[in-house]
Amino acid sequence: MFQVSRQGAVDIVSGKEPLNEEYVDALEQIIHPCLSGGQPRMVFNLQEVPLIDSRGLEVLLDAHELAMQRGGQFLLAAPNTLCQDILTATGLDTKMQVFDDLVSAVGSFTL
Repeated sequence: MFQVSRQGAVDIVSGKEPLNEEYVDALEQIIHPCLSGGQPRMVFNLQEVPLIDSRGLEVLLDAHELAMQRGGQFLLAAPNTLCQDILTATGLDTKMQVFDDLVSAVGSFTL
């Protein structure tokens, strides 16, 4: 399943499941509390996520938009080759910031 950890003021969501219809409800239950207060600072670590389907893309975009509405950010980090190809093919990588690794994504909040 997906889990949240905290590094300083940044929430980091990680998991090993695909972002598809079967798992997105569980993901939403994890990320929405993190996005509900203040100016959210969140990174979704895609390092071990094997696949993103259309429903998963929708959840990521919704989380990004909610964070922006609250004056915060929702970033993506460390997508594998397939996930990066999906983000590029759908244009989501032009709507959200995608970092090559988790350290860079978390570090971007200090700039």
